[in-house]
Amino acid sequence: MKIVVIGGTGLIGSRLVGILRERGHDVVAASPASGVNTITGEGLDEALKGAQVVVDVANSPSFADDAVKEFFETSGTNLLAAEARNGVRHHVALSIVGTDRLPDSGYLRAKVIQENLIRKSGIPYSILRSTQFFEFTGRIAQSAADGTEVRIPSAPFQPILSADVVAVLADVALGDPLNGIAEVGGPERFRMSDLVERVLRANGDGRKVIPDPHALYFGTQIDDSSLVAGPAARIGPTRFEDWLNQSLSQRPAERSPARAAAH
Repeated sequence: MKIVVIGGTGLIGSRLVGILRERGHDVVAASPASGVNTITGEGLDEALKGAQVVVDVANSPSFADDAVKEFFETSGTNLLAAEARNGVRHHVALSIVGTDRLPDSGYLRAKVIQENLIRKSGIPYSILRSTQFFEFTGRIAQSAADGTEVRIPSAPFQPILSADVVAVLADVALGDPLNGIAEVGGPERFRMSDLVERVLRANGDGRKVIPDPHALYFGTQIDDSSLVAGPAARIGPTRFEDWLNQSLSQRPAERSPARAAAH
């Protein structure tokens, strides 16, 4: 079966391409670097010719509200139109748990636009919403840092290893279209502030983490249900502590910004 992975050279896309090829499928890793551009439409028809499945894991190069809205709207419109022309039978997209619960987030508003385009396209589809990746925890800390303090929401979230998401995404791509939304999340729930503190301490970062129920998560307020998966979600097998220990063991020793500043 021919499968086209849009964003096939990124973190998620490249892993997905590898799994699907291991399972014996003809997979095209499509990206601007390979001459396929969903914004301009360049190379789309050629890449999609003969494809049965398209998996869209492309992401906006900018997270500014207007830019991310334009990206997902333009990319989604062009991609779905090319799929219709080429008889694609299954459109798969990776989205985010909480997309429709956080309207103050410009990024998630753009993902809602993307999801709505898919629903209205007439192409059989599957949308997989994932909780936040373990690998993103450091970025959460940096986004909330203010000098020696890091003010983090105390609401729960349910992070997952990105590789576990890829495994589920591959299953979805090879299955029948859901014509709906599925969710995947990690095996544990944490207070976001607790988890960020664990990551900082493990990295030798002494900045003070302040749990704050009113702190913003990338510009939006969250509550106890915003970033956790529902009861029907598939659950990834990797526990946070196992990922953290492995990631620390694989990285060369280095001083944290907080330690470096102290010398």
